[in-house]
Amino acid sequence: MDDLLDDRDSWSPANCSIGRAMDIVGSRSTMLIMREALLGTRRFDDFVRRVGVGEPAMAARLKELVAAGVLERIPYREPGQRTRHEYQLTRKGRELLPVVTALRNWGDTWAADDAGPSLLATHRDCGHPIRAVLRCEAGHDIGDGEIDIAAGPGLIRLG
Repeated sequence: MDDLLDDRDSWSPANCSIGRAMDIVGSRSTMLIMREALLGTRRFDDFVRRVGVGEPAMAARLKELVAAGVLERIPYREPGQRTRHEYQLTRKGRELLPVVTALRNWGDTWAADDAGPSLLATHRDCGHPIRAVLRCEAGHDIGDGEIDIAAGPGLIRLG
C-alpha cells in the first residue's frame, strides 16, 4: 500500500470509481432523491414536495437517474386520468442503501441540531439502531488503519 500511495504522481485518478459514482449521485438534490426513493417515494409530485426542488430540476435529476440505471420509469394510470410514470429503484439504486445510511449516521452524529436527528432507523426484528459498517468479504469488521490499498486492474499508470 505505501509504495502505491507514496508514488501517487505516477498514476492517474481518471478511472476513479469514487469520481464516477459522484458523477451519478454527487449532487445534494440527487442524494435527497435517493433518500426519498429508499423511503418508498415513487411519484414525481411527491419527490418535488419532499426534496424541495422545482419541477424542471426534479425532471432533469430523475431523467439522469433513469439513464444511469439507478431508477426505472414505470407507467401507471389512475381511473379517468392520463398515463403517468412513477420511479422505482433498480438493484443498482437499492445498493445505495449503505451509502445513504452511512451519510445519515454521519449526519446524525456530526450535523444534527440540538433536538437530535429527524428520523431513527432501527432493525425491525430487534429494534436496535441501524449503522453502516465496513466489513471484509470474510465477515471481519474493519477499523481505522486496517485497510490496505493496492493497484487495481483499471489503474492508469502515467509515463
